Amino acid sequence: MLYFLFLTPIIFKILALLSIFAYNWGMASLNHYLDELLSGGQAYFSRQEALKALDLSGEAFIAAAARLAKKYRLVSPRRGFYLILRPEDRVTGAPDPIRWIDPLMKNQGLDYRISLLRAAAFHGASHQAAMVFQVIAPRQLHAIDIGRHRLQFIYQSRVSFAKTNLPELHSRIKSEAGFAKVAGVELTLLDCARYFHKAAGINGVAQIVKDIGAKADPHKLAKAAIAYENSTIRRLGYLLDYADHARQAIVLEPFARKAKSMKLLNPSFKSITKSLVEMSEKDAKWMLVINEPVEIDL
Repeated sequence: MLYFLFLTPIIFKILALLSIFAYNWGMASLNHYLDELLSGGQAYFSRQEALKALDLSGEAFIAAAARLAKKYRLVSPRRGFYLILRPEDRVTGAPDPIRWIDPLMKNQGLDYRISLLRAAAFHGASHQAAMVFQVIAPRQLHAIDIGRHRLQFIYQSRVSFAKTNLPELHSRIKSEAGFAKVAGVELTLLDCARYFHKAAGINGVAQIVKDIGAKADPHKLAKAAIAYENSTIRRLGYLLDYADHARQAIVLEPFARKAKSMKLLNPSFKSITKSLVEMSEKDAKWMLVINEPVEIDL
């Protein structure tokens, strides 16, 4: 009994030393793994990939990753997915999402497209500063706030998403992960008209239409429009007309002719009274009540 009591403190010390050794070895092992990935031009990985490559338990990996996160070497935008921070990334707290959105969405098992303000800027809408990185996806996802970056996910129904998220309606942005999917001009315009409240409002969308509307292929625009609500198509048609992009507007006119009732140009003004609607300008061609004046910079 006395012999056991004598050995107990020694056993605890040995176990503590082994734990410290395992902890340090795990962090060193993961640190080396990150260097190898970076040397190969890859700045992201999944937990499963790391565990497969390293001889670490799940607990040891989590402890090592947490330690490296405190040292600003790692950051995790989604559980089980990690970004390796280079020195230049530490100022903003994370790399530009364009560099890792594609592998992140593949890790989540989801298709996607970058759209709205970021896509508009990519296509040349110089008036709009993309303060948020907006992604269209067929599932409702929580936003990601990581460092100085904010990723906003906009839900589109699976049926509409499947009809619109086609390779011929995409553009691509080169990134270190390969290519990231970005809405082509036609989808960008339709997405902005549909989700105008997330694209700087009606006037913000009007400015985007003015800036990039002429770049839209009329045939592609008409094809993509089929998957959108008729009111969205009419809103975009009106704004294209307003911006003097007649070639693009004319292909949307058949959709407007199917309309059975007037809709508000800006339906977010839900408190508008019947009398104000009656006083507002009406556009018979696009079957819209112009309840908000449109202003754009030339």
